[in-house]
Amino acid sequence: MADDHRDYRAIADTLAARIAAGELLPGDRLPPQRRFAREHRVAGSTAARVYAELIRRGLAVGEVGRGTFVRAAGASADPALAEPAGARIDLELNFSVLPEQPELLAPALGGMLRHDALAAALRPMGVAGTPAAREAAAAALARGGWAPDARHLLFAGSGRQAIAAAVAALVPPGERLGVEALTYPIVKGVATRLGITLVPLATDEHGLVPGAVRAAPPLRALYLQPALHNPLGVTAPEHRRLDLARLLYDHDLHAIEDGIYAFLRDDLPPLAAAAPDRVVVVDSLSKRVAPGLSVGFVMPPAALAGPLASALRSGGWAASPFALDAATRWMSEGVTARLEAAKRLDAAARQRIAAERLAGFEVSADPHAYHCWWRLPEPWRADTFVAAAARQGIAVTPGAAFAAGSGHAPNAVRLALAAPAVPTLVSALDTLAALARSAPEDAVVE
Repeated sequence: MADDHRDYRAIADTLAARIAAGELLPGDRLPPQRRFAREHRVAGSTAARVYAELIRRGLAVGEVGRGTFVRAAGASADPALAEPAGARIDLELNFSVLPEQPELLAPALGGMLRHDALAAALRPMGVAGTPAAREAAAAALARGGWAPDARHLLFAGSGRQAIAAAVAALVPPGERLGVEALTYPIVKGVATRLGITLVPLATDEHGLVPGAVRAAPPLRALYLQPALHNPLGVTAPEHRRLDLARLLYDHDLHAIEDGIYAFLRDDLPPLAAAAPDRVVVVDSLSKRVAPGLSVGFVMPPAALAGPLASALRSGGWAASPFALDAATRWMSEGVTARLEAAKRLDAAARQRIAAERLAGFEVSADPHAYHCWWRLPEPWRADTFVAAAARQGIAVTPGAAFAAGSGHAPNAVRLALAAPAVPTLVSALDTLAALARSAPEDAVVE
């Protein structure tokens, strides 16, 4: 007789352990719920709750008419929070470390080994850094004829911390932050921790739709990515940036502009150039240089410099003096600029490879971006495709990871092109293309 009272979570824990141990592999189909219930001597309702719990934990995915499948073992539902992968091809985390980087970066750090320089780098430092750091950052972050005011530049430990501080300063708990309907996953976590409600806003081929902001409930601020949007790869043209700037003034709104990928399009000015009193620009060195030693930048209007500095201090989000000293040397000696130029060439080359290997599919991206957005062909579904790709040793990110709302997630995946060596990238894209041309059932191992 079935044990109706057996704790479904304990059974889910057992299955989760088998997945973590590799006994159940990504893409494996779990037994039908009736058979599972018989084998485990539990009620059918308990079996349903076990499967629902595995799906909630991101360990399984259910497909109507096909069954329930194991997702990539240990894969994070949030790619921005995922740990670096081991032996797999990583098209999930978007970081680029060029072969020539150590040779470029090392000489600038030699001076930090002097006793006096090291002693200075180990002392506490405020969120405003040093005058030298502000001047170097203002020059390095300038683009498209725009440059931040060095007097008001602030420094965070990372780009994520810069975003968190900007949101905390502009949106009180219980209020609303407007975001693109598909957005950087970290923002969702920031909003949850700060007690803020995200309002998903429609986008089109030019980015955030101004009419969606006007139709939304009252907002305290916007978070948006006008340049090389993650994950869509959209870059707002001048007329859209001007429309958004007018909207900010008309509706007395501030915007947080995430410029993390904008260095790949250094010809374009930010939204802040058209609305200097309304936009806080956040950025970091994680994509420009490397994620291992990063510094975040907050570039506020003068009137918001005080609240932003307070948010950085209260959150404990100030940059470490050692990292800021290293960053200042790289920026002031032109190392960062040389890396950016090399990465612009690298990103464009990888984007051409993606366009060639995925020809015939519905793939969109800025031609300068390090990522692309792939709307999958029928009958594939994003989570099933992610699991099937994982069985081939390839990690990709489902569209649901970027959805700001709780509605239907797009049937798409984001491909991060930056990390693998070029031959590995070509091979991985060929594998994914072949997978997409097959039927989902063909990718399942019985």
